[in-house]
Amino acid sequence: MRRGWLLRLVIAFGFAQGAVSMARPAVSYRALALGADERAIGVIAGVYALLPLFAAVPLGRRTDHGRCAPLLPAGVVLMSGGCALSGVAGSLPAMAVWSGVMGLGHLGFVVGAQSIVARRSASHEQDRNFGHFTIGASLGQLAGPLAVGAVIGTGTPHASGLALLCSAGVAAIALASLWRIEGPVPRGRRSSRSAVPVHRILRTRGVPGGILVSVAVLSATDVLTAYLPVIGEQRGIAPSVVGLLLSLRAAATIACRLVMTPMIRLMGRTALLTVTCLPAGLLCAGVALPVPVWALALMLAGLGFCLGAGQPLSMTTVVRAAPAGSRSTALALRLTGNRLGQVAAPASAGLVAGVAGTAAPFVMLGLLLAVAAGLGLRSGRHCAEHPEDPPRTSGHPGIRASVPQRQERQ
Repeated sequence: MRRGWLLRLVIAFGFAQGAVSMARPAVSYRALALGADERAIGVIAGVYALLPLFAAVPLGRRTDHGRCAPLLPAGVVLMSGGCALSGVAGSLPAMAVWSGVMGLGHLGFVVGAQSIVARRSASHEQDRNFGHFTIGASLGQLAGPLAVGAVIGTGTPHASGLALLCSAGVAAIALASLWRIEGPVPRGRRSSRSAVPVHRILRTRGVPGGILVSVAVLSATDVLTAYLPVIGEQRGIAPSVVGLLLSLRAAATIACRLVMTPMIRLMGRTALLTVTCLPAGLLCAGVALPVPVWALALMLAGLGFCLGAGQPLSMTTVVRAAPAGSRSTALALRLTGNRLGQVAAPASAGLVAGVAGTAAPFVMLGLLLAVAAGLGLRSGRHCAEHPEDPPRTSGHPGIRASVPQRQERQ
């Protein structure tokens, strides 16, 4: 099966992301059971996002000049171990340490997985393959919170610890899909080359725009998930309905990624990135309006659909704009930006909400997505000015396809 590797990667990513989506709220509940206050929970959550930042670029460097596949099982082992040890931890410092281990494992898995997609995809397949790859993340984000709610909702003693142990098992399942996930690496890639400096990658036209689009889309998703329950509480919307609204948003994101390829053929990738970010900004700001639940559901469905294109298209933008020999490092920098956004966006939203009310963060994110639409237009024009590799190749410009045709047919 020609794209069997991609299907296995999507399945593995779905389980890995599902485990993390289960574990992160369970960690908060477990920390509360150990006597944590809001500040301690914030520190534990920050360690998850900040600790792996120091490893992102070295991991990207490694995959640029070697194999990507070893990062995947290593990441799964760290995720599973971090989840399990968080479930039996008896102190808040231990919770913070194992939360950081979990975050490091997730980062390593994603760096390796995205690099495999970039390496094994011909240029004309990148948008489609990155879109399908991110479906795994959406499925995990859809199922994980529902699963952890079912476990913790039982009210049994140590339910949060049990949920973390279950998430460790879910992560371990991902190992079953990682066989023969990467083809042979050409000798030229194994040889030692001079690494492209990080500052040069970040100054390459198209890379900063792709990173900022990704940060804007992810920030909107994170803040929406965090603050929609607050909006629901203020408007008298039941928590079960809020959960359904968030699930509707996730389902719409999956639908977008399933039809992304025909939309690119119809509009072009630059236009698609722009026309999804701009309406997403308007819809995000619209969430602040006191509308009925049915109208809120329609807005969230439209918002989820528009946000679905940003992440995979930003991956393709970064991969195509990156200097030769630095694709994985550029993707790692994109993930670094995402993690920083996951820390800064909720903190900024909290400050804005404290001053102007809980509806204000949605207006702020609407403006951020409008800026992202402009950046997407600029980055997309740069990619159009620099033709991509011929359809039969999948490496950097000037490098032969990293996977022989014989391997592609397997």
